[in-house]
Amino acid sequence: MSEEQKPKEHSDVLREQLVEGLKESDQSNTRLFLSAFTAGLEIGFSILIMGVLYTVLNPHYDENVLHLIVSLGYPLGFIFVIIGRSQLFTEQTALAMVPMLNGNTTLSQLLRLWLVVFIGNIIGGVLFSILITWIGPARGIIELDTFSHLAGALIEPEWHVILGSAILAGWMMGLLGWLVTTSQETVSRIFIVILITAIIGAAKLHHCIVGSVELFCGLLIGSVSPAEYGMVMVFAVLGNIIGGAIFVGALKFSVANS
Repeated sequence: MSEEQKPKEHSDVLREQLVEGLKESDQSNTRLFLSAFTAGLEIGFSILIMGVLYTVLNPHYDENVLHLIVSLGYPLGFIFVIIGRSQLFTEQTALAMVPMLNGNTTLSQLLRLWLVVFIGNIIGGVLFSILITWIGPARGIIELDTFSHLAGALIEPEWHVILGSAILAGWMMGLLGWLVTTSQETVSRIFIVILITAIIGAAKLHHCIVGSVELFCGLLIGSVSPAEYGMVMVFAVLGNIIGGAIFVGALKFSVANS
């Protein structure tokens, strides 16, 4: 087995995560925001393809089967974002923790990066929501009821269920960033992105950035109230941070330094 084909050691992956995390922390607010804004736009393509699939296939399949089929569209936006190296908040929850735990950055720097990336993601997602709720019905590719269905799955659970769901989603997104670092080839990275994000979609877990697009679409058509949007987002963001920062960033760092 050649050196390039050998699996990376845990310490090697952590070192790469540290270098990447420091690189992101050193970027200006403007650069971070523009990259995050781009990611917010690109992640919306997951909602586009899911909406089209649901609209076209809804009359022909049982609800449970239809959900699994629609979930296959969930990874599309993540492929654009992660392989294209745009800034996604749920990746940064774990990645940005590594340099802080290593003493290379401070808590204020961590929070600054999270805040800038989150705001950029949300604004990009809001603009995509406005576009898709206009173009989808106008072109006859997505029915308005589809947006209500997608958003309804997020607002239905109690707050503690949303929190637990978001922790799992954040955990998986942190693992996604770790596994992408271990991969040597683009094809392998795409496969990992598809595998993990399709599970998030199929399990109806709360991802705060994709969820913000779904919820804002529902808000625009009147099926989601501002209070419902705010409640889901608060617990989704909190859960995603816990899942990524603690269950991946802190634990992986502790293993490498134990």
